[in-house]
Amino acid sequence: MKPAEGSTVIGRSVTIRGEVTGKEDLFMDGVVEGMISLPESRLTVGPNARLMADVDAREVVVFGLVEGDLRVSGRVELRDTAVVKGDIVAARLSIEENASMKGHVELSEAATEVSARLPGMEDTATDAEVLNLS
Repeated sequence: MKPAEGSTVIGRSVTIRGEVTGKEDLFMDGVVEGMISLPESRLTVGPNARLMADVDAREVVVFGLVEGDLRVSGRVELRDTAVVKGDIVAARLSIEENASMKGHVELSEAATEVSARLPGMEDTATDAEVLNLS
C-alpha cells in the first residue's frame, strides 16, 4: 500500500507513546498508544498499524487495528481489513465487506440534514400526517 503524496509517514517499526498532533495528512503504519489529534487533516491507518488511541481528525481511513474512539468531522472509511473496537462519531461512515467494528456509531446532524434533502427522503412525519395512519 502506498501513502498519498504529501502525507507524513510513520513506518511499521515505529512505536509512539503519548500524543500525536498536526495539521497535515498522516499515514500511520506503526503503533500508537495515546491520542492522535489531526482536526484539519486525514489519518490513514495502514494495514500493519495498531492504534490504542482516541482519534480526532477531519477524515479517517482504516486498514489496520484501532482500539479507541474515533471523532471525525467528515468521513470514516473502514476498509476490508479494518478492525475497530471503540465508538465512532462522524458525519459519514463507509464500511466494506469483512471489516470488523465493535462499538457505538453516532452520525452527526449534518449527515441527517443532507439526507433529508435527497429525493425520496422527504420528511416522513409529513407523509404520515397526510395518510392519517391512526
